[in-house]
Amino acid sequence: MPPPESNPDVHTAPRDADADKVAGLRPPSARQPLSRDRVIQTAIAFIDEHGLPGLTMRRLGNELGVEAMALYRYVPGKEELLDGVVEALIESMRQDEDVLDTPSDGWQDFLIRLAHGVRRVALQHPKAFPLVASRPPEAPWLRPPLRSLAWVEVFLSGLLAEGFTEDAAVAAYRAYTSVLLGHLLLEVSNHGADVGPLDALGEDSGDDPEEAADASTVRDYPVVHRLRAQLSQDHAATEFEESLEELLGRMTLLRNEHSQS
Repeated sequence: MPPPESNPDVHTAPRDADADKVAGLRPPSARQPLSRDRVIQTAIAFIDEHGLPGLTMRRLGNELGVEAMALYRYVPGKEELLDGVVEALIESMRQDEDVLDTPSDGWQDFLIRLAHGVRRVALQHPKAFPLVASRPPEAPWLRPPLRSLAWVEVFLSGLLAEGFTEDAAVAAYRAYTSVLLGHLLLEVSNHGADVGPLDALGEDSGDDPEEAADASTVRDYPVVHRLRAQLSQDHAATEFEESLEELLGRMTLLRNEHSQS
C-alpha cells in the first residue's frame, strides 16, 4: 500500500505530546489542514477574544496547532494578515441577507440596510473593526468603513440608479462614510475596542490616484473609475463645518422643544 500523501501543514511523524505542551502547541490529533481562509478566520477569532495588540504570528500558529513559519505559505507576514482580516470583515456583508447590491425599495432603504450591515459587522467584531479604519485601502481616496472598490461601486451605482447626479452621489458617499464611521468607532470603543491612534484615518497620501492605485484594477469598477477624480478631492474641512452646522441645528431644535415642554 503506498504511503498517504503528505501535508506540509500537518505533522504526520510521531511527536512527543508533552513536548508539544511545553512548546505551547496543540497536540497533533487536534490539527487540521490549513488554508488562507482558515488562517484569517482564526485571526479574527483571536482578535475578538484577546484584542488586536496580542496578535502575533507565533500566537496565531499556536491557535492553529502549527509553527508560525507554516503560516507564511498563506499570508506573507502580519501586514498581509491584517489586510486579509479587513477584507474578510467587509466581504462578510455579502452573506447578510438584509444588505442589498442594488436598491429595491428606494435609496433611503438601500442606505439604511447597508448601514445596519456595517454596524452588524462592527458589533460582531468590535475589537477587529478599528482595522477597517486604519489599514491602507485599495485606493487612497476610498474612505472607511466602505474600503473596498466593490462596495463603493455598489454604493455609487445604487445612488445613480435612483436619480442622483454623479456629484451628488460622491457627496453622499463622503457624508455617509463620515457619519457612519464616527458613530461606529465610538460604539465599538464601548465594547472594548482600542480605537487610537488610528493614524491612517483621513490621511491624504498626496499621490496621484491613478499612480497610487492599480489602474487596471480600478478600471474593473467603471463607476469608481469614472468618478475617481472627484473621489480623490479633499473636502474634510467643509464636511466638518457642514456636520457641525447640522449638529447645531439639531441642538437648537432640542433646546426649543425642551423650553416649550
